[in-house]
Order: sequence, then structure tokens, then C-alpha cells
Amino acid sequence: MNRVVAADAAGLRRAAELLRQESVCAFPTETVYGLGAHAFSARAVAAVYRLKHRPSWNPLIVHVATAAEAEALAHEWPPAARLLAEHFWPGPLSLVVERAHHLPALGGPSTVAIRVPAHPVALALLRECGLPLAAPSANRSESISPTTADHVIRSLPDVPLVLDGGACRLGIESTVVDVTVSPPRLLRPGALSLRAIRDVVGPLQLSRPSGSSGQLSRPAGSSGQLSHPAGDAPEVRSPGLAHRHYAPRARLLLVDDPATLAEGSDPGTVGILTHLPAAAEGVHVELLSADPLEYGADLYAALHRLDDAGVATILAQDPPPGDDWLAIRDRLTRASAQ
Repeated sequence: MNRVVAADAAGLRRAAELLRQESVCAFPTETVYGLGAHAFSARAVAAVYRLKHRPSWNPLIVHVATAAEAEALAHEWPPAARLLAEHFWPGPLSLVVERAHHLPALGGPSTVAIRVPAHPVALALLRECGLPLAAPSANRSESISPTTADHVIRSLPDVPLVLDGGACRLGIESTVVDVTVSPPRLLRPGALSLRAIRDVVGPLQLSRPSGSSGQLSRPAGSSGQLSHPAGDAPEVRSPGLAHRHYAPRARLLLVDDPATLAEGSDPGTVGILTHLPAAAEGVHVELLSADPLEYGADLYAALHRLDDAGVATILAQDPPPGDDWLAIRDRLTRASAQ
């Protein structure tokens, strides 16, 4: 039976039935494809972690169809949550709140991240199944997030079903904001800009940059799962905080001048990812838009294309400074980590 199905009425019914049976399915959102599971089912959530090879400490985001459903999963709904939900849901914003007592822990002991996605297929599936869906990106842990159904199948060949909704419009994960503190804290930059959030709730606390002691990293010499650095915070409130994440198979290096560095390389071994015109003989160049929103929409697809081209090294142009490029800088920094 074909595991990639059209997101029509029949496909939605089939996906909803799987979810009610405590299985999992992948579906599109406006950000990336998610691997959905009934958030109240320990069996279904365990299947998500198993299929993704995801570390048990890494929390999941719960997707619901309405802000009222989100509020029902929270122990309390702070004013900042109400304001942000009113302005940006449905959309690419996840809010971290104290979780309701009836909601099982989904990677964190006291909080839960929730969002209302904007993609019509995601909303239709949520309404069809009538369940809150825990749904991280539908790819193997640490690897490039999927923005097409084909990306999902190639990364997770054992996934039971994928609803094909075409390419994701935004192509980069949701912004995650912790509203249990005041002022709210940015935990993960994403598709929704900091400027838009500040316009609604005012100042934001910013998490420490990648590579600081506030991040998660692989212990030196370890080939096993990621872990907390010794003595660091006991609770992780957002996905996407691992030192190495979103990574292609090829080694990725962040550089100032990829074209010059690529000169003289063996043909077909080096690829360039850039928003600036670049040319080097025998080098696969992915030229993305100089607009950060358009760049983000094609970032993961470009990394997939470079992997498909068989390059061993990707030279990625350092993104410009400023908040508009913060999410892209975050993804490339983590993808380049060793």
C-alpha cells in the first residue's frame, strides 16, 4: 500500500484512523512536515521518539486546531499567551506554558510547547482526528528537516503514512517563546520574526547563543545520544536546542568567502550555499534569495539538494547580522557543529 497519499478526504480519514489507533503519520505544516502522534498516548509518543531516534530529553510541540484547545492544555494561560495567540495563531509560533496536570510529560516535567498551525492540511487533520498531536519534524534526529513528502520518506523509511501537501511555504520551524516568565523568553528563533513578537508583547529575553553553557551538546568522544552538559539546567523547554541539529550528511562550514575557498577543489566534492552571486568551476552552487524569508523557505530543500549532489563539503556563506537573519544563523550554526 502506498505510504504517501494525497491530502484529500480519503487521505485525511486514513491518517486520522491511524492516529486514533495510537500509530503515527507525517503531515505538512506551513513550517516543515511533522510526525504526528496522539499527545495523550504514551505508546504513540514513544513511537515518535523511536522512529526519529530522538533523545528522550528533547521535548515535543503539541499541535491543536484552536487557541481554546491550547488553553485547555495549560495549567494557566498568561496574558502574553493570550496576546500572542490572538495575533499569530494560526501560524508559526509555539508558546511554552505550564502544562495542565492531565497532560503527560512530553520531554519536559512541568511545561509544554503548543501551537496552532496555519497549513490547511494540518488543520483539517486535527479536526478530522479530534486529537491534540505531538508533532516534531518528520526526520531522523539531528538531520535536515523535511519540507516535502519525499524528504520524509527518505529520512524515515519506516513511517506508516505521509499526507502529501506539497512543499512547505515557510520552510523553517516555528519560533518558540516561553511565556511562563516575564518578559517572555525567546527559546528558538524561527519563521515568525522577533520584531513582530516585540510589537505585541514588548521586550523579549533572549536565550544564550549556540555553543554557550545554556545549550545542549554531545559529550566529547561520545557517539551516543545527546545529553545535558554537566551541571546545566535540569529542564529543556523547547526542541531545537541541541548543539548539533538540522545537519546534512556533508560537512557544513560557515565561511566569509565560499567561492574563493572552493577554488581548486576536486570537481563535485564541494558545494556552495549562498545568498550572494558565486561561481566556482566544478562546484555545485545553491544561490538562495537575499531576502531572509525567501532564503528560509528554501534553506532545507537546498541542503537536501546538495546532499543529493554527493558533495562532501558544503561551504555556507555567513548570513548577514541582525534579527531578520537570526533563525537562519541559528540553523546554519547548529548544522555546522561537530
